Amino acid sequence: MQVSLGRIRAQHGDVFTDGCPTRTVLDHILSKWGVLVLLALTDGTLRWGELRREVDGISEKMLASTLRTLESDGFVHRRSYPEVPPRVEYALTDRGRELMERMLPLMDWVAGNATVILGG
Repeated sequence: MQVSLGRIRAQHGDVFTDGCPTRTVLDHILSKWGVLVLLALTDGTLRWGELRREVDGISEKMLASTLRTLESDGFVHRRSYPEVPPRVEYALTDRGRELMERMLPLMDWVAGNATVILGG
């Protein structure tokens, strides 16, 4: 199926219009931390500390905020266990896995071209 801006506009409205919900979702999933958290969860469930180590440089506050947003949007599932100390795990939902199926080719392209693009 050929994807075109015209088809997107016809089916979903004008993504260039201020206030379009598409802009909000794009901001959530394509922010630096959103992309990296989603990417980290692509291979399976991770605990909080594992996510912090996987996404180098993210602060606790930003990780918490990013996870809350992605969970609210339905991309990430949070599961807490009633244990001491508390154990919390994060995984992609079906929607999150569907998104990553589409985003992984883009990530592959970016990773393969970043050095050349940045002049290195």
